[in-house]
Amino acid sequence: MTESVWDYPRPPRVEPCERVARIEFAGQIVAESDRAVRVLETASPPVIYLPKTDVRMDLLHPREGKHSVCEWKGLAHYFDLAVDEETSESAAFHYPKPNHAYSELHDYVSFFPARVSGAYLGGERVRPQPGKFYAGWVTDDIEDPFKGEPGSEGW
Repeated sequence: MTESVWDYPRPPRVEPCERVARIEFAGQIVAESDRAVRVLETASPPVIYLPKTDVRMDLLHPREGKHSVCEWKGLAHYFDLAVDEETSESAAFHYPKPNHAYSELHDYVSFFPARVSGAYLGGERVRPQPGKFYAGWVTDDIEDPFKGEPGSEGW
C-alpha cells in the first residue's frame, strides 16, 4: 500500500512506526528500535524519531550554536555523530523542550538519512528527502513529489 505525502496533515501528526528503525554509521549500529515514532506532515516523507534509550547517545555530541525552529514542534538542537575517526556534522537532532502538542518527542532523536552510512525501516534502506534541510525518510511506499525537490522552494 502506498501513502501520498499530500494526504499527511498540517499541523503534523505523531504516530507509532510499525517497522524497526535502524541507523548505521562507520560500521557501527548507532540506533535500533521497534519503538520509533514517525512524524507526518504535508508534502514531506515521514521523519522517524527513535527513543534515546535505543540510541548510542555516547556517539552523539551536541553541536554548539546549531538550532532550528519548527513552528509546530519548537526549537531543535543538533548532534554531531562520531565513531572512531569519522564524524558527521549535524547528523541528528532532537527537541529537548518540544511545544506541548509534541511533548512525546522529548526523549526521542531523529537522524538525517543523508548524513549517516545507512538508515533502514524494516530492512529497507531508506533514501533521504531531497534538499539539505529536511530529514524525511523515503521508502518505496511513499509517493512524491516532496518538499525539498528542485522547484519546491515556495511550498
